[in-house]
Amino acid sequence: MTGDPVTGEAVTGDPDGDTAVLNALFANSPQGLFVFDPELRVVRYNPTGRGVRDLPAEDVLGHGIEDFSPGFDTTELRALIDEVLATGDPVRGRLVRGRSSSGGHRMLALEVSLFPLPVPGDGRPGLVGVVEDVTERQADADRLAVLSAVHAHVGSTLEERTTVDELVRALVPAFADAATVDLLDDSVAGPARPPGPPAPDEPLRRVAFAPPTADVGRRLGDSRRPPYPTPYSQALNDLRARLVRVSAGEPWLSADPDGFAPLLRTGVHSMIVAPLTARDTVLGLLTLYRHRTDPFEDADLDVARQAAFTASVHIDNARSYRHERTVATALQRALQPGEIPELSAVETAHVYLPESAGGDWFDVVPLSGTRVALVVGDVVGHGIEAAATMGQLRLALRTLALQDLETDELLTRLDEVAAQLAGASKGPGTEVATCAVSVYNPVSRHCTMVRAGHPAPVVVDPDGSPRAVDVPQGPPLGAGGGHVYTPALVELEPGSLLAHYTNGLLTGDGRDPASGARRLEHILASTTRPLQELCDTAVYRMAPSRADDAVLLLARTHALPAERVADWTLPSDASVVSTARRLVDRQLAAWRLDEAAFTTGLVVSELVTNAIRYGDGPVRLRLIHDRGRLLTEVTDANSASPHVRRARESDEGGRGLYIVMRLSTRWGVRHGRHGKTIWSEQRLGGGQPDPGAAADAFDLADLLEDADP
Repeated sequence: MTGDPVTGEAVTGDPDGDTAVLNALFANSPQGLFVFDPELRVVRYNPTGRGVRDLPAEDVLGHGIEDFSPGFDTTELRALIDEVLATGDPVRGRLVRGRSSSGGHRMLALEVSLFPLPVPGDGRPGLVGVVEDVTERQADADRLAVLSAVHAHVGSTLEERTTVDELVRALVPAFADAATVDLLDDSVAGPARPPGPPAPDEPLRRVAFAPPTADVGRRLGDSRRPPYPTPYSQALNDLRARLVRVSAGEPWLSADPDGFAPLLRTGVHSMIVAPLTARDTVLGLLTLYRHRTDPFEDADLDVARQAAFTASVHIDNARSYRHERTVATALQRALQPGEIPELSAVETAHVYLPESAGGDWFDVVPLSGTRVALVVGDVVGHGIEAAATMGQLRLALRTLALQDLETDELLTRLDEVAAQLAGASKGPGTEVATCAVSVYNPVSRHCTMVRAGHPAPVVVDPDGSPRAVDVPQGPPLGAGGGHVYTPALVELEPGSLLAHYTNGLLTGDGRDPASGARRLEHILASTTRPLQELCDTAVYRMAPSRADDAVLLLARTHALPAERVADWTLPSDASVVSTARRLVDRQLAAWRLDEAAFTTGLVVSELVTNAIRYGDGPVRLRLIHDRGRLLTEVTDANSASPHVRRARESDEGGRGLYIVMRLSTRWGVRHGRHGKTIWSEQRLGGGQPDPGAAADAFDLADLLEDADP
């Protein structure tokens, strides 16, 4: 006897053992076995297999698959059957999900395999189906997939809001039907929040929930204390995640009936409340809800704990970054120039956008002789360290600029400072910053430009035409090695525009710096518009990237009127000292500054005398009357710097520069390519130095005698 291939019934010729094996298989297989006839009706199955043992025989035998699997998508099952019948090839291990037909409507995960069962002749084949209940195994795999998604997608940025949104999206609907995140406000306790549970009256702020249609009773931004005693207050108190069953009779619901009404209205049957903690500090709560899927199990607690831990680390990092960025931005702003004074050389305006707490900076440094230095720089990196480095470089540059160094020497010295900063923190040879410096002289209308790894300034003529200026590119600051920076010298018409900037201004929307510079030239073509208006227009039209700092420093050049400058070249002879004083007296009278004649005469006498005694070649004397101050400059061909010293009573000389220092508001030495200039600045009106006080224990007659040989 043999068994009928469809019904399994015994037929003639089948050995006794075959039937016994077949019957044993159907009786004892842990898997669900189904035999379908050509009409796809079940003709035999094993009622002891997992996943089918609760199916009554009368509901299965003689029925199609849709009759005894109402909790599954029969369309999906029919598609598998049609695939086998159409191809003649079996399908193996296809995962299907559905609800159990038994009580509780528990979700099942089944692996289905289908094999064609040929019949004699050309008739339609039957099928053998093998069904294995893999619900528990698949639940473990699903939990691992959820954790994998959390690790893969949460924390892609250092923004707190983005992090919590990524968290709830990773958990819903894969793990929970709804999720919320509520955080303690870190602005209350600040970055030094003490470890352990928060204060009982400290509010929680709703920062994220999913799905968007979830009825969770609170809106984004709502801030309130957690009701007490509830699972929320308990989780904050002992910092332990807990699985909570939800039903109308739970006593904790009475702590806030109105607030918890949405839970009952939605049909939530279980939830997990997990504290968000980092470095023993509480950040907030993650709450997960289920109302459509199976209730949470104890194994789900581990998933919630690990998801909460992962998110807590990223939230803490985001808060630390935000705090550091806030401090760095405040430091960066504090280290920028204060109010820029009105200058004869240029009119300035600027835009400073510290978007990423980097090290961009600018400066406007008034120099001797009514000149001005325009500076823009960009420190490598972001955060407090970059801001501190920026402050040190800006101070060093301003100090060096006030020493009246030539622009190339200025950057060479600044490179040495940057190299020392790099050696102290990152190691020698590290690029620290880029920088561009322009020094404009309104008397000669000459502008000297030099740069270290930084974009060259944009120059626009008064008629709006961009002017190409080849400023040689020098290496960035900090690499060391004694680099030489080559300046470019141009003459600018009054009303020209100089635009210094950092790359953050140009590279918004993915633009390359070259096209950004051309666009900036086009914007600045309206040279007669107010400078601040031009700055704002540049921001509107350039749309700088929010991922980087941006600086724009605009300067409109002026020329000092010729009637405000007096210039004489005198022979190197002691007899010209009195001549110089007479020339100065007449010029001050023409400027109606007779009250400054005495003091200025002393200064001129000492400076011209020193130039004749210790200098080389002819002596150049220049007076500049500028904005309530009088500038005196004496130039000679000797590059040696003079030194101030306090002369003893027995000394016959040595008082000259000391007298100049006491009679001047400021004074200094400026070195040029072919000599030096000693200059003195006096403030005019209401505060002329008293000759007796300026002499400092010298008799006034002795001063006059020494000053006019």
